[in-house]
Amino acid sequence: MWLRRSKSKSRIHDAPPLKFACTSFKDIESLVSGDWSAAAGAGCTLVSPTQPSICHRSRNVTPLLRTLSHPTSPLIDAAREETKPEIRIPGAEKTVVVYFTSLRVVRRTFEDCKTVRSILRGFRVSIDERDLSMDSRFMAELQKILGQSEKSKLALPRVFIGGRYIGGVDEVRRLHESGELKKYVEGLPAAQPGTCEACGGHRFILCLECSGSHKCYSEKTGFRSCTSCIENGLVRCPSCSSAP
Repeated sequence: MWLRRSKSKSRIHDAPPLKFACTSFKDIESLVSGDWSAAAGAGCTLVSPTQPSICHRSRNVTPLLRTLSHPTSPLIDAAREETKPEIRIPGAEKTVVVYFTSLRVVRRTFEDCKTVRSILRGFRVSIDERDLSMDSRFMAELQKILGQSEKSKLALPRVFIGGRYIGGVDEVRRLHESGELKKYVEGLPAAQPGTCEACGGHRFILCLECSGSHKCYSEKTGFRSCTSCIENGLVRCPSCSSAP
C-alpha cells in the first residue's frame, strides 16, 4: 500500500521573497539548501524585502535626469529663451523689414515668402522688402544681423517688425492666426496706396550712372565697375524703398 503524503501547511508564496547579493557562486548549494548562515559566511549579503535597494532609487532618479538633459526639454528651452539676446535692426523701428527671395528654384521657399508677404501686405503698413535674389548684399547683411557665418545657410523668409526680429513663416502664420500679429504692426506708418510709378512695384530701377551696364568709362582710367549700383546694374527705388 502507498502511504499518503501529508500536505504541508506552509506555503512557498507565504514567505516574503529575499534578495541577496553575492560576489561568487561557488557556494550556491548553501543558498539553495537554505543554509543562510553558510551563505553569509561565503560573503553573501541578505537584503530585506522592505528596504529599497540602490537600484530602485536609481530608477526613480534616472527619468528626472533624462528630462533635464534632453535637448527639447521645456525647462531647458525656457531657460534658453530667457538668456537669448533680442535681435534688432537699428533704424527700422517704424517699418516692417522682410528678407525674401523671388526665385522659384526652391518651390517651398518661394511659397513661404509669398505667404508671408501676402499676410503682411494685408495690414497695409509700410514694408521694406529686401529680395536676396536681386541684391546679394542682403544675404551678408542678414547673416550679420543674425550673427551667423558667411557659409551658413539661411531659411527664408525672415521678418522684422518695428526693428525687432519676429521669425520665419511659421512664426508669422502662428501670430496671424492668434490675432497677435495685428498688435505688432499697430502704430506703424501706413503704406502708400497703389503701385509705385517709378519702379512698378519691383523695388529696383536702372542705375542712372551706368544705364544698367554696371560699367563706367572715362578717358583716364577706361572702363571701371560702377560703384552706384549692384552687379546687375540696378539700384533700389528711392520712392518706395528705404536704404538698407
